[in-house]
Amino acid sequence: MKVHAEDGYPVEGVDDPEAWLTPPELLAAWVAVRGERVVGHAALTRPSGEDAVALWLDKSQDSEAQLAVGARLFVAPEARHEGLGERLMKAANTYARERGLRVVLDVMAKDTAAIRLYECLGMQRIGTSTHAYGVKSRVVV
Repeated sequence: MKVHAEDGYPVEGVDDPEAWLTPPELLAAWVAVRGERVVGHAALTRPSGEDAVALWLDKSQDSEAQLAVGARLFVAPEARHEGLGERLMKAANTYARERGLRVVLDVMAKDTAAIRLYECLGMQRIGTSTHAYGVKSRVVV
């Protein structure tokens, strides 16, 4: 996977990409296609223990049933700077809004391009936590 090789994303799920792309909590997913090749992907899932969900619930009046997690977003390196990530996230946000759901995101601090995109789309950072995966840890914003 080019995105993993170039960006280190995803941190988890590299050994079984099909399972990573279709988790049991999946609500909906979108792809960007160039020709016959998928060059981008976004997905929303139901909450399942994400740090961002806990942070949001602590700061809001929402219940977990009112949330959707922006669980996947990537664009292949050769298809970047074409607005695909923005269009994928707008599709996910529209889907959530039409169902009365608020999207929360669990983003690694190293993924600065994703953070810039989310902030340009009006999303705000609500906190930071450290998430351990195996022997690695990551900072979640």
